Amino acid sequence: MGSSSSNMNSIPDGQQLLQETGFSAAHIVRLYERFEFLDKDNTGHLRPEDLETVPDLDKNPIGARIIGAFFPRGKETLDFGSFVRILAHFRPADSNRARDGAQQEPANSTTGKLRFAFQLYDQDGDGKISRDELLQVLRSMLGLQVTEEQLQCIAERAIQEADADKDDAISFDEFRKSLEKVDIDHKMSISFLR
Repeated sequence: MGSSSSNMNSIPDGQQLLQETGFSAAHIVRLYERFEFLDKDNTGHLRPEDLETVPDLDKNPIGARIIGAFFPRGKETLDFGSFVRILAHFRPADSNRARDGAQQEPANSTTGKLRFAFQLYDQDGDGKISRDELLQVLRSMLGLQVTEEQLQCIAERAIQEADADKDDAISFDEFRKSLEKVDIDHKMSISFLR
């Protein structure tokens, strides 16, 4: 771990990122190496095009939405700190990590992971997943495997099953409730030291 500690000194806000994200020094160093690799222009910032070169995102049917989640509305570049904070959503949950009442919930908590997933669907940022937003995701994921009529039926059923307040959309609380039986931590965790 000695080399990780010595390299941490050259990473912008490295110590702060350790505290905020729960990543180890080795993880932060490895993520910094990946960030530098993606930063082909050596600007210290990534653009959406840089993330499009990641093979797993390139093959993912909702890869463009995932990439979009790294760039808040109106922001065209991403610095290393923001990169790490977003990737923290995919860090396996750490049940041993204590937090006091003043700290916000960690990004890698079940709620943090669900909020991240929710925003992939809620493209207009209104706090609801509309039928059209759900259809866009279904089209991306299922493509030509099913007909438009089948997609409409899937979206309709999903809305009906999750929409407790009958407003024809899915709120975050409804989204969370509909995924209660899904192991979100497992499905939204990545090993960072590969």
